[in-house]
Amino acid sequence: MRFRHPDGSTVHLAYCTNVHPAETLDGVLAQLRDHCEPVRRRLGRDRLGIGLWLAKDAAAALVTDPSALRGLRTELDRRGLEVVTLNGFPYQGFGAEEVKYRVYQPDWADPERLDHTTSLARVLAQLLPDDVTEGTISTLPLAWRTAYGDTRAARSRTALRTLAERLDAVADLTGRSIRVGLEPEPGCTVETTADAIGPLTDIGHDRIGICVDTCHLATSFEDPHTALDALSRARVPVVKSQLSAALHAEHPHLPDVREALAAFDEPRFLHQTRTSTAVGLRGTDDLGEALEGDSLPDASPWRAHFHVPLHAAPAAPLTSTLPVLKSALTHLVGGAHPLTRHLEVETYTWQALPTELRPSTRAQLADGIAAELALARDLLTDLGLKELP
Repeated sequence: MRFRHPDGSTVHLAYCTNVHPAETLDGVLAQLRDHCEPVRRRLGRDRLGIGLWLAKDAAAALVTDPSALRGLRTELDRRGLEVVTLNGFPYQGFGAEEVKYRVYQPDWADPERLDHTTSLARVLAQLLPDDVTEGTISTLPLAWRTAYGDTRAARSRTALRTLAERLDAVADLTGRSIRVGLEPEPGCTVETTADAIGPLTDIGHDRIGICVDTCHLATSFEDPHTALDALSRARVPVVKSQLSAALHAEHPHLPDVREALAAFDEPRFLHQTRTSTAVGLRGTDDLGEALEGDSLPDASPWRAHFHVPLHAAPAAPLTSTLPVLKSALTHLVGGAHPLTRHLEVETYTWQALPTELRPSTRAQLADGIAAELALARDLLTDLGLKELP
C-alpha cells in the first residue's frame, strides 16, 4: 500500500510474511497464492505491499538462479503484490515448533550472516518495482547478549563495514539503493535504540541504520519521542519501522492477571518480559520465567515481547501497547518530512496466540492480517497521508 506524504514523498506500508512458514522458494511462491493475494483482495486493493521473509535456502536459490528471480518477480506482479522491504532477521527455521534463542543465530560475528544479508540485498534490488529506487532490510541487532565479547564485537563491526561496501556496489551496479537496519530487541547486544547509536555512528555509513520495531520499543519502556529525537540528533537513519504491539499487564501482582499472562506463555517464541523500576529496567528472557515466583518485581506494569494483533487487544485484565505504536508513528511520519518511508506490520505470532484467539483457517488469518493493515492505513490517513491507488 502506498501513501502520499504532505511533503510529496511516497510512504510504503506492507505486512511481513514471516507469519507464514516457508523455507524454500516453492514455499514462498505458495505464500503469495495462499495468503498474500487473499489479503490484498480483502482490502480491495489492486496492489499490496509485502515485506518478504526469505530464509537461507530461498535466498540462495534466488541469488544463484536469475531465472528463478525473474519468475518470483513475475509472480509478484501477476498477483498484484510489490516488495520494497525484506525481513532479514530470522535466518532459517522460523516456522519450527521451537524457535526461542535459535532466531539469533548466526549473528553478525559469523560470516553466514554477512553472506545471507548480501544475498538479500542483491535479490531485493531486482524485486523492487520499476518506479522504486530504494529498498530496505531489517536485521539482527548484532547478537544475543551472551557470549559476545570484544573479539566477536570486532568481527561484527568489520562485517557491517563490509556490508556497507557491498551495498555501495549493488547501488553502482543496479541503480537501486538498498539500506539495512539493525532491529533493537530486548535481550540482545543492541536492546534499545540508545544501544544502537554507538555501533551505528562507529560504522558511519548512511546505508546502515536502524529498524524501529514498536513492540520492542514498548517492551523496553522507551518513550518514542525521546528515542526518535536521540536518533535524529545522532544522525542515525531510521531505515524502516515495524508496526507491532506488545503485551501489557498493568497490575502483574494480581492472581487473575498472572493467570491471563500464563495463557500467552507458549513454547515456540521467546517472550522477553520487562518492568520499569526506580532503579532501572528489570527483565527476564521469557514470560514463563517472569511468572515463576518473584524473579521479576511486580509492583509496576509488565510488558512482554509478544506481538499481539494490532486491531485486537487482549481482553481485560491485559491490553496491548498500541498507544506506543501510535505515538511512534506520529513522530515517524506525522511531521513535515517522514523519518522513514518504509512501514511494515509484523505480527508473526498469530499461531502462538492462546487457542481461543488463534485463527483456525487460512481465511481467518487473512481476515486478521487485513484488519491490521486497515487499522494502520487509518492511522496514516489520520496523520494527513493520502492513500494512493
